[in-house]
Amino acid sequence: MTRILLVEDHEELWDFLSRRLKRRGFEVELAHDGQEGVEKAHSLQPDVILLDMNLPVKDGWTAARELRGAPDTARIPIIALTAHAMSGDRGRVLEAGCDDYHPKPVDFSRLIEQIDAALLKRDEEPEEAARDPR
Repeated sequence: MTRILLVEDHEELWDFLSRRLKRRGFEVELAHDGQEGVEKAHSLQPDVILLDMNLPVKDGWTAARELRGAPDTARIPIIALTAHAMSGDRGRVLEAGCDDYHPKPVDFSRLIEQIDAALLKRDEEPEEAARDPR
């Protein structure tokens, strides 16, 4: 079963997303601030992280950079969730280490497509590295 770590501080959104993701067959773990999210990512080793960028204690930007910088979490796909849909935000999110970007309000079917694409890309990377050992 695919394990998703949902790092979100707004109860309505984490409740909505976790219920819908569970109905789709995902195992969902919750963290309510960036520090807890980083800690759970290290201990749980989820398949995908859904990371709100505006979090208490440690923001999503910092959390993403820390996760990318650690060997045990560097390859876990991170999809940023943010209410900021301004020009340039997608680039900033990718620079922070996220693999994809999903603006709020959440379009659940689009989010599922992004999760599937992130898992597929992650699963294909070891094959590509074996063929191209640069």
